[in-house]
Amino acid sequence: MTKPMIDSTLSELERYYDAVPRVGGARAEDFGPLTLFVQEGEGWPYYARPALGSNGATAADMERVLDRQRELGVPEAFEWVAETSPALHAAAEEAGLRVHAHPLMVLEAGEEPPPHPEVRLLDAGDPLLAAALMVPALAFSAPGTAVGEAGPAELAAALADPSVETRRASVSARLAAGTSGMAAAVRDGVVLCSGMFNPVGDVAEVVGVGTLPSARRQGLALGVTAALVAQARARGARTVFLSAGDEDVARIYRRVGFQRVGTALIAEPSP
Repeated sequence: MTKPMIDSTLSELERYYDAVPRVGGARAEDFGPLTLFVQEGEGWPYYARPALGSNGATAADMERVLDRQRELGVPEAFEWVAETSPALHAAAEEAGLRVHAHPLMVLEAGEEPPPHPEVRLLDAGDPLLAAALMVPALAFSAPGTAVGEAGPAELAAALADPSVETRRASVSARLAAGTSGMAAAVRDGVVLCSGMFNPVGDVAEVVGVGTLPSARRQGLALGVTAALVAQARARGARTVFLSAGDEDVARIYRRVGFQRVGTALIAEPSP
């Protein structure tokens, strides 16, 4: 992909990033060079990010948003693309935030990740929807690609949390409305891997693909991604992208046609 193509793609992704919270029901609060998205009612918790066309933000700008996030009781988080807003990294660190980097990758036109026989799409009424929502939470609690300990027993315990039903209802509504799609790898009735995509116009982001640590290194994440890509394209997506967890994960996605176009950054308070 040439530099002009990458620049055009990054501009397209900026418009997507600004639009997707609005489509998801978030309220946008204007902080000059930054926009804070606040979820109205149940749904995804959102973040602050650079306003479209912004030339950058200072540490003082970020501190104003942090004050507002604390006032509202919402996550203290900022998201942006390093290449599009290069000055924000230093501003975030000056504001006392910790910055995490994730490879930003776009699927090359014509590429199709290989399907997996244990992967299927989920609809709004699928009885495995709640389990599919909890698998990524367990996966991201033990990041990386190495096989880990958490498996079906830990998933069953996680499903006992009363908050799971609220999350299931929220995602079920999004699936019914077509504002998200979801796929899962299922073996013997147990969800081992799952993920989603969120479309806006002809752009779709693959998000939250996670595998139970005990089921890693079986090609399940790529299979789930393949199913999500196929459904997104069937719904008209021309650009499909994702943020890989780290460089090891990025190498796996590169093998099936995803190409790095930049770096997605997330800033949060240090633990």
